[in-house]
Amino acid sequence: MIQLWTALILSVMPNSDLYDRVEHGYADSDGVKIHYASLGEGPLVVMIHGFPDFWYSWRDQMDALSSDFQVVAIDQRGYNRSDKPEGVEPYRMPLLVADVAAVILHLGEDSAIIVGHDWGGAVAWTFALTRPAMTKRLVILNLPHPNGLGRELRNNPQQYENSSYARTFQEQGPDAPDVFFGRPMTAQTLSGWVKDPSARARYIEAFERSDFTAMLNYYKANYPSTKPGDPAPPGPAIPKATMPVLMFHGLDDQALLPGALNDTWEWLEKDLTLVTVPGAGHFVQQDASELVTKTMTWWLGRDR
Repeated sequence: MIQLWTALILSVMPNSDLYDRVEHGYADSDGVKIHYASLGEGPLVVMIHGFPDFWYSWRDQMDALSSDFQVVAIDQRGYNRSDKPEGVEPYRMPLLVADVAAVILHLGEDSAIIVGHDWGGAVAWTFALTRPAMTKRLVILNLPHPNGLGRELRNNPQQYENSSYARTFQEQGPDAPDVFFGRPMTAQTLSGWVKDPSARARYIEAFERSDFTAMLNYYKANYPSTKPGDPAPPGPAIPKATMPVLMFHGLDDQALLPGALNDTWEWLEKDLTLVTVPGAGHFVQQDASELVTKTMTWWLGRDR
């Protein structure tokens, strides 16, 4: 009887076995294998993690959305079970965007709802702006619109100072003893932000399979070199996003200050739903998991 009761409790606990319930697959992106984990059936949702992270970041949201959607969380190149090409060039933004497109096409679809956090948010913004026909809706977590971040780096000395970690990543390699916020890059230090001990063990395993040089190459290849006083970049403006957008921002994020959110609505053609979360930090999908999950479920279900 005790064993039966324990089984019943575990059966209703969210995410108790999500790591083992997902289906794994690989998409080919011009010779680079991109690993993904899939759960559920229905309209396709593709989730893109940031730094330092892997597909499991989305475990709470995957569990909730999988009753109505096919939720596919990828490992970005360089991470966990995806390929890890050498050099900086393979981590340029157009190739990261192509990885997402490859997953969508591999799954037999021509478009998807795109969700991204941190570097995944940068990829998601760029995907939506350059491949709007493949983007049904856009969900962004703690990554301002490119226009907003560029403006703040030019005009807000505090944002420039708080972005010093990115310049460290650009200038140093993973073997530097203080490269990761004053500490070495190890699977243990990279997973230090994960609060749940059992989840942290998963992260350590994933980071032991990852390439730390590749992680830094995202910054070397893509992080803007903008500094205070720089003029606004010349040339054609970034096109407006043509799909509805949902944004979450943990207000305790010290890497990406909330001032960059201002005027986001000026760069969109459709509606913006902006959720700012006091007390949540950079990893808002975990710090405020219940709020993020419930809001995302409601927002994606509006048109169903």
